[in-house]
Order: sequence, then C-alpha cells, then structure tokens
Amino acid sequence: MENQKYQVGVLFGGRSSEHEVSLMSARSVLSALDLEKYNIVQIGITHDGNWFAGENVLDSMAAGQTNHLLPITLLPNPTHKGLFTFRDGHYQHYADIDVYFPVLHGTYGEDGTLQGLFEMAEVAYVGAGVVGAAVGMDKAIFKDIMIANEIPVVDGIVVLKFQLETEMETILDMVEKFSPYPIFTKPANMGSSVGVMKCRSRSDLYEGLIEASRFDRRVLIERGINAREIEISVLGNDTPQASIPGEVNPEADFYSYNAKYHDGLSQLYIPAPIPSETAEQMRYLAIKAYQAIDCAGMARVDFLLDQDSGEFYVNEVNTLPGFTEISMYPKLWDASGLPYPQLIDRLIELALARRIERNQIELRYQ
Repeated sequence: MENQKYQVGVLFGGRSSEHEVSLMSARSVLSALDLEKYNIVQIGITHDGNWFAGENVLDSMAAGQTNHLLPITLLPNPTHKGLFTFRDGHYQHYADIDVYFPVLHGTYGEDGTLQGLFEMAEVAYVGAGVVGAAVGMDKAIFKDIMIANEIPVVDGIVVLKFQLETEMETILDMVEKFSPYPIFTKPANMGSSVGVMKCRSRSDLYEGLIEASRFDRRVLIERGINAREIEISVLGNDTPQASIPGEVNPEADFYSYNAKYHDGLSQLYIPAPIPSETAEQMRYLAIKAYQAIDCAGMARVDFLLDQDSGEFYVNEVNTLPGFTEISMYPKLWDASGLPYPQLIDRLIELALARRIERNQIELRYQ
C-alpha cells in the first residue's frame, strides 16, 4: 500500500432496520481513515434502497435531506468499473473506486446480497464473501454448521412465519416441551438484537414470536441460559488471528438493541475476567468458527458463558460488527495492540489481497 493513494468507497445506511446503527459506525470509520493514504467517496443508501454520493453524504443522510445529492449506482458488470450516475438516458461514469468498505449492518448489507453485487462487478471489498456473510447472518443455518464442526452452540429450533399465522397454539405447546423458561426468540436474519425477546411465560413467548416474525420469515427459538457475554474479534483471510476476549455487562436482562445503543449503562471489561485457559479455548473456537463459514476480513465472535455449568457456547459470528466509538470489535483490537487507524488499514489490505486471489481463479474450462 506504500506510495499509492487508494480511492475508498464507504457505504452506509441501507435498507435494514439497523440503518441508524450503520450511520453511527460510518461516522467512526470515516473519522479514522487517513486522508494522507485515501481519497474517500461517501456512498449513502436510503431505507428505500437509493444510492447517493456528493458532498457530506453522511450528514445529509442523518438529517434526512438527500434532494441535493447525486443518485449513483454500481453496475454488476466488470467491464464498467466504478460508480455511475444516470443522466439524459445514459449511464455516465462518476468515480473510480479501488476498494469498497461496507459499513452496513443487517439485511441487504451483511447477508451476502451486497457481497454478491461486489462479486458480479469484480471489485475489492472489505469483509466476508457471499457464503461467509450469508451464513454468519443466518443464525439458524449458522447453528447447523457449528454443530457439523463440533463447535458447541445453545439448543435451538426454527419455525416459519406462516406456521405462526396458522398454528400458533401448536407452536407454543411444542416450544414449551422443547425448553423451560426463559426462552429467547430471534429473527433468523437480523443483527444488533433487533426483534430479540427474552420470554418468561407463554404470553411472553407469543409476543416474542410475533415480534421476531416482523423482521424475518424464519424465527429462531433458543433455550435460555444464565449467561455472561464474551466477545472476541477475529481479523484475517486464510490465516486469521483472534484478539483477547472482552466481556459485555449490559445491566439488563440481555444485550438488547437499547442496551447497545441508547441507555449507556452497559459496561465493557477488556480483557474479560475469565480464566486464561478458558480465554485460550474461546480464541481457538473463535478462529475455528470463523473458518467454518469461510469468513474473511473481519468478524466478531460472540460466546455465551453459562454461569451455572461453566460451559460456553458460540452464539454468533458477526461478519460486519459495529464500528462505533463504543463498539467492542475495534476496542478489542486496540487492547490487543492494533489501534483503530491501523485496523482500518489492515482491513483494506485484506480486501485488496482477497481480490487478487479471486482474480487468479479460472472462469473458463476448455
């Protein structure tokens, strides 16, 4: 990366219910990018899916004022590189981009859909590829892959939205046979604890199932445990490294959306106050889980440590973790000796290296 100033497209916003979280993360990333090394192109995506560029896109998006911005698009055509705008019935080139840095949480950002567009366009981008992003986002399929790789996870079952609409009482009976309360209900595809509820009764369970089904057609139901939440940051492509563990104490029943971004009461302990042997086992499993879903670039691996049994479980691999000033992912790397600006540099290096590797794959068979 020496002696070359890269053009970096930072994407934020998006069509997910985590839109506002994305804006917070993007503000931190933009402030950390070294302008001596990078030219920055801000790319805002609205709730409706419109892409915009121009001056002060982030501030304009946060204020809900996009009329003065320029509509743009990324074409899924590798022969037309860069960003384009549509004028006078024709696509016109707007900007070249060397690497895209998606700071998009949730659906249409970290679930493999955007990554598929990047792959079609044959561009370099930060983070996991299509498979890693999709599996990391889908909590139910992720759980199956962990089980196949003998990585411990909390027991769970999946129900479909149409089943809740047609046979709710049967589902409630089944879940109560599956696990005692408390029980967690979650959208299978969502992050930042959006749509997650801790249920202590049948009426709670009913409400939790309805709430989760607002955000996905598949709902994951998990046995509740008396857990501590331990998180580990992972960085790398084929030879990833794991940070020291950190612990989240949400001062609430669980690490909800409100606890993460609004109430300000959550406490982070870095390093996590756990035995060194447990920490090393978790770091080993964090890398194993990361590689099992073919992740790349970065991820935060979250564990649940059962306070009653001492057992621990992989809860999820978050392939585009929060990058706000209070987010655990950059904090853990900072505590492990890699400050925020150097972390951003490393992620861009990994994205460019991944693109070079993909370019070496044969696309024709003769």
